[in-house]
Amino acid sequence: MINEFLFGISSALAEEGAAAAAAEGAAETAEISPVAAILQMVLPLVLMGAVFYFMLIRPQRKKDKQVKEMLNNLKHGDRITTIGGIYGTITGIKDDTITLAVGQKGGAPMEMTVARWAIRQVEEVSVENEGEILA
Repeated sequence: MINEFLFGISSALAEEGAAAAAAEGAAETAEISPVAAILQMVLPLVLMGAVFYFMLIRPQRKKDKQVKEMLNNLKHGDRITTIGGIYGTITGIKDDTITLAVGQKGGAPMEMTVARWAIRQVEEVSVENEGEILA
């Protein structure tokens, strides 16, 4: 009987100790503030967004700006390359179309009309074509 009494007291003390330890662990995990929890979730997303901006979006915008500037600065006599790989010299410019001289047939130059957006680049070097210098 005394053994049962002592066993009951010791088991009650053990249960209290376990409950106190669980309460301490819960208090430690509850100490994280809601602001810190939100920062833990949002900060990685913000960092990924920054990486995407500086690695993908910003360089593409810079390239698009250069292409737009090149297309706006086209002038009569420029030697260009189209996206289809055709080399020609600009002979006429309208709003969204460019007329190109692409070669000679007989004595007259062959002309071709292309869309402005279809021009890849302006050649820096003048090209000699059948004894005639095209700028």
